[in-house]
Amino acid sequence: MAQPSTREVEHQIKVHAPAGQIYRFIAEVANWPRIFPPSVHVEYLERGDAEERIQIWATANGEPKTWTSRRTLDPAARRIDFRQEKSQNPLAAMGGAWVIEPLSDEESLVRLLHDYRAIDDDPEKLEWIAKAVDRNSQAELAALKANAELATDTPDLLLTFTDTVQVGGSAKDVYDFINEANLWAERLPHVAKVKMTEDAPGLQLLEMDTRTKDGSTHTTRSVRVTFPHDRIAYKQIELPPLMTVHTGEWAFAENPGGVLVSSRHTVAINEPNITKILGADAGVPEAREFVRDVLGKNSLTTMGRAKEYAESRA
Repeated sequence: MAQPSTREVEHQIKVHAPAGQIYRFIAEVANWPRIFPPSVHVEYLERGDAEERIQIWATANGEPKTWTSRRTLDPAARRIDFRQEKSQNPLAAMGGAWVIEPLSDEESLVRLLHDYRAIDDDPEKLEWIAKAVDRNSQAELAALKANAELATDTPDLLLTFTDTVQVGGSAKDVYDFINEANLWAERLPHVAKVKMTEDAPGLQLLEMDTRTKDGSTHTTRSVRVTFPHDRIAYKQIELPPLMTVHTGEWAFAENPGGVLVSSRHTVAINEPNITKILGADAGVPEAREFVRDVLGKNSLTTMGRAKEYAESRA
């Protein structure tokens, strides 16, 4: 009986960032939603010194998907091997490795290796996989390069902040208010229109028209991953023009007074659009202040309404 054929491919890119920093970007999976466009959220299921099992939520052709992978980390060699636990049609198996090689103190070569097999060794399926791996690998490497160089060369374009509200009610009621985003147009003054789908439990696609100060609206699309009644992680996949990345998390921590609700945002500023949106005299500091103000106010408004809702039910 013939052995199934495994195809092996390699993609690579040079990055103007230290090898150790790039390795940490890939090793620390909390970075992935900020670095890789398809990644929405990643959770550790098992974690040891060198072996770990992770669950990944990501988009594929705009649709949210999830799967689990095992990884082996070798920080000395700056190598991370990965293998999908259960591949989806047309894949029979998929694995590979990230390898980061220093070219100098400030430049590195990143190699992305893949090996894969098609179900039934089907040539057409194998060709489909080859095209997808090639397209995705080039996109991932380009995104890694852009974000690693952004963090190295222009760290002031990155912004992370958190707002909190104490609620004298239950975590379940506050969580329900944030989870039921399909009702936000009725409940929140800054939401003009909303559409939410949840084809798989806990995996939501949210499209929303948000009002700005001047009365105009902008449309955003987000993928949300829910963990009742603990937290909701999300990533915008259609963004306002002042941001290139926006990820966040709503968290609900019970305490003796009820529940502490927090809203965390991580944003990358879209520098070329600053003057178009904020005027000719605006720069990165003004853009940071603007984004912090707008997102913070919207989050505080949402948490304030969630507080009223939960406390009315307490």
